Amino acid sequence: QVQIVESGGGLVQPGGSLRLSCVVSTSTFSTYAMVWYRQAPGKPREFVAKIIRDGNTNYRDSVKGRFTISRDNAKNTVYLQMNGLKPEDTAVYYCNRVPEPLGWGQGTQVTVSS
Repeated sequence: QVQIVESGGGLVQPGGSLRLSCVVSTSTFSTYAMVWYRQAPGKPREFVAKIIRDGNTNYRDSVKGRFTISRDNAKNTVYLQMNGLKPEDTAVYYCNRVPEPLGWGQGTQVTVSS
C-alpha cells in the first residue's frame, strides 16, 4: 500500500526556519510532479509549491523568495525549506503527487508564533 509520511513541522518564532520532509513509498516517485499543500484551521487546503520531474518549480505568491521545494528521487522524498516564517504560514502541511494523487498522509503541523 502506497503511503505518504510528512514530518519536520513544529513551533517556531516569526522569522524562523523549518525543513519539511515527505516520503512516498512508491516505486514510481520520480515519474510524478510533487506538490506541497497546506490547510489552516477553518480554511480549504491550498497550493504552496510544486516541483516537476525535471526539477522546475513554482510557488504561491505569498511564499516566493522564502520557501524552496526540492526532491531526492533516490530517497523518494520531497522537501520544503521554509525561511522567514510568518504567523500566516501556520497550517498543517501535506504533500501529494500530481496527477493521480494518492491517499493523503497525516500532514505535519507548522505553528509560527511568538
